[in-house]
Amino acid sequence: MQPDELDWKIINRLSESYAPNSVIARELGLSEGAIRQRLKKLQDSGILRIKAMRDTEILDNQQLCFLGINISESKLLDQKAKAIAGLEGVLSVSIVSGRYDLIAEILVDSNKGLINFLIQTLSSIKGISKTETFLMLKNYNKWI
Repeated sequence: MQPDELDWKIINRLSESYAPNSVIARELGLSEGAIRQRLKKLQDSGILRIKAMRDTEILDNQQLCFLGINISESKLLDQKAKAIAGLEGVLSVSIVSGRYDLIAEILVDSNKGLINFLIQTLSSIKGISKTETFLMLKNYNKWI
């Protein structure tokens, strides 16, 4: 399935913020049923996934971090990315180009939580040659 112009309008509207089907229908001049059908097709085809996201700026006890990660053997990149993605606290892992092999987005409860993640949790994955940690201080338009 290839999304058409209307599908993209729905996706873009949901990317801005959550809205009930009735609101999206009214904004786009369609019936609520039409929006519901299109959303189901987009979800069934794997084009669209809907999930809740935490606002870490409101949650004082949580810190969002990004980790640049290098893997010692590039042939193991996919395997290591999947292993890291399965760790507690990991929100996403992406294979990237540039100075890192992977970028991981993690959520920890404190600086101590970050240290524990790096020393205990992440170190359980063999073959990581280097990491660099970036603390997210303020977020603008994270929704994609």
